[in-house]
Amino acid sequence: MQAFEYANPATVQEALGLLAPQWGHTDVLAGGTDLLSLMKEYIETPRRVVNIKGIKDLQGIAKTAAGLRIGALVTMDELAANADVRSQYKALADAAGGIPSPQIRHMGTVGGDLCQRPRCWYYRQGFGLLAMNDGKPLVPDGENRYHAIFGGGPAYFVSASSLGPALVALGATVKLASAKASREVPAAKFFVSPKDEKTREIALRPDEILTEILIPAGAVKTATYEVRQKEALDWPLAVASVALKMNGATVTSARVVLGHVAATPWEAAGAGKSLAGKTITAATAEAAGKAAVEGAQPLSQNAYKVQLASVAVKRALLDAVKARA
Repeated sequence: MQAFEYANPATVQEALGLLAPQWGHTDVLAGGTDLLSLMKEYIETPRRVVNIKGIKDLQGIAKTAAGLRIGALVTMDELAANADVRSQYKALADAAGGIPSPQIRHMGTVGGDLCQRPRCWYYRQGFGLLAMNDGKPLVPDGENRYHAIFGGGPAYFVSASSLGPALVALGATVKLASAKASREVPAAKFFVSPKDEKTREIALRPDEILTEILIPAGAVKTATYEVRQKEALDWPLAVASVALKMNGATVTSARVVLGHVAATPWEAAGAGKSLAGKTITAATAEAAGKAAVEGAQPLSQNAYKVQLASVAVKRALLDAVKARA
C-alpha cells in the first residue's frame, strides 16, 4: 500500500474542502470494505484518504411526506432491519439483507455500495475499466463467465452495486454535494457505462461526496431476487428488482431492473410494459422474465446468465405479490 495522508473531518463541508478536483488525488473512506482492498493491490493510490465515518449528517433513515431519506453512512444491516424499508420498500431490504457476509453488512455502507469499483478481474489486475491490452479488448475472447450480457461493450464489467437495481426500480434519487453546490441525480443516471478510460462508472465527480438517497413515496409492491452460485460470501450471477403499481390485483405500471448483467443496472422496459393491465401469475411472471432478456448478447462463456436473469424476474414478481409459482 502506498503511503497517504489521512484526514478525519467532522462535517460534510470540511470533508468537501479536502477533496481534489481530479481522480486519483483523494479518496473517500466510508465502510472501507472496497477501498482498502484496492489500495492494497495498488489499483487505487490516493495521496489523501478522507474518512467520513464520523459525520453525523450522513447517518440515519428518516421517513417524510415525500418519501424516505437514507444517509450515505447507513450500513447494510441498518437498511435491512429498518421497519419502514421492510414494509414499504421490500426490494431494498431484500437487496441489503441478501449480502451473505455479516461482516460486510455490518461495515458496508449505502454510499459505499453505490460508489464501489467494478469487481471485474481484469480491472482488479490493472488492465483498466475497459480491460484493454495493446488496444485490444480482453473480455470477448477471454475469461468472461461473470461479465455482461447486455450493452455490447466497450465496457463488459457488471455493476457491482447490490442496491442499484432496487433503487432504479423504485425511482430513487441520489444527492451529491461539492464545496460549491449540491445536485440530485436519478439513480438510473447515476450509473454510467464508460466509453473510455477517462470516464468513471458512476456520475460522481472527484470533488463530490454522495450524501444521501431519496426514495419517493408511493404505494408499490416490490421485491428483489438474486441468484448466487453459493450461499456463502459470493457475488450474484443475476439479480432482478421489481416495483409494481397496482389497482387491486391488476398491475397499472411496472419497472423491472436487472443486476449483474450489464455495466449499469439494466432496466428491462419490455418486461415492464408486458405486465401493464395484467395480474401477476406464474404464467405472466414467466412471460415477463422472457421479455426481460430479449436482446441479450452473451459472450463465449456466460450464456447461462440469460436463463438466470429470466428466472430471477419471474421469482421477484411472484415474491412481490406473494403469488405461487
